[in-house]
Amino acid sequence: MVMLDKLALILSVIGGLNWGLIGLFQFDVVAWIFGGQDSIVSRIIYTIIGIASIWCISILFKDSDEK
Repeated sequence: MVMLDKLALILSVIGGLNWGLIGLFQFDVVAWIFGGQDSIVSRIIYTIIGIASIWCISILFKDSDEK
């Protein structure tokens, strides 16, 4: 599970950076790379990042002694 946690955190950071760029510069990296916000690939990427962010909520409630 540790690998899944790390992957979820990486995807959440990528999503956060993308949102930061949208907020500051109105530039959506995911849409730019994958052909616009409405492309199916972009929507899949947004969905995967959203699921990863939801998974990260569970990390908040894990015991800190777990390794």
